[in-house]
Amino acid sequence: MGKIIAIANQKGGVGKTTTAINLAASLAVLEYRTLLIDADPQANSTSGVGHDPKNVKTSIYECIIEGKDPKDVILTTSTPNLDLLPAHIDLVGAEIEMINLPNREKMMKHVLEKIRNEYDFIIIDCSPSLGLVTVNSLSAADSVIIPVQCEYFALEGLGKLLNTIKIVQSRLNPELAIEGILLTMYDIRLRLSNQVVEEVKTHFQSMVFDTIIQRNTKLGEAPSFGETIIMHDATSKGAINYLNLAREILQKNNMTRLSDEEKIINLTGK
Repeated sequence: MGKIIAIANQKGGVGKTTTAINLAASLAVLEYRTLLIDADPQANSTSGVGHDPKNVKTSIYECIIEGKDPKDVILTTSTPNLDLLPAHIDLVGAEIEMINLPNREKMMKHVLEKIRNEYDFIIIDCSPSLGLVTVNSLSAADSVIIPVQCEYFALEGLGKLLNTIKIVQSRLNPELAIEGILLTMYDIRLRLSNQVVEEVKTHFQSMVFDTIIQRNTKLGEAPSFGETIIMHDATSKGAINYLNLAREILQKNNMTRLSDEEKIINLTGK
């Protein structure tokens, strides 16, 4: 049975979609069957792995609202072992259409139950909001990764997100765990970045991943080519950071196939 991980933060510009795309790709190249679900109406994960959202005829929207079989909607990508359940702008309307439906918070969970056994990992890219689609994603997930950028307002809104997660845990999904807080956009040259790292680790301690995602030009370039960082430049710092994150998650879940030598890889990427 595949592990479902939601990537969530209602604050925009924290590297959420970048993390969803490249963590999924990293798990895939480590030979784990991986599905990336684009649960954001902006459909950036869809375009980021090489599919034009304008050409997407059926998406996660049809699966949730119309009951379409997700197996008929899933698309392949250029990354081996990585599939995509795409998004479309229509997903904006899903929030309104779900309001009066029974079990509206668990509709995505029912969709994923049909395909969960087909994959080792299912990564959900949530929208930058705490709306009904995001709540659906958290209700369906086993755990959540929270990206936090190494910038001045890093902790702004984090309390609200953690409170939402607690509500989901108490009312909808008691099994939901916090996989970890992921520090992103780290610049080793900036004192501020180092201060944020220290502050977040002081506040949240073991909840923070050892891996830190550094600022990297190649990470910014890759989506414009419709490629994951692994396919765009596998030797870049960004690719190494996300491969390290994938390895850290595998170790945390006792799913690693790595040798003892590989387990001691430099997780911070510094």
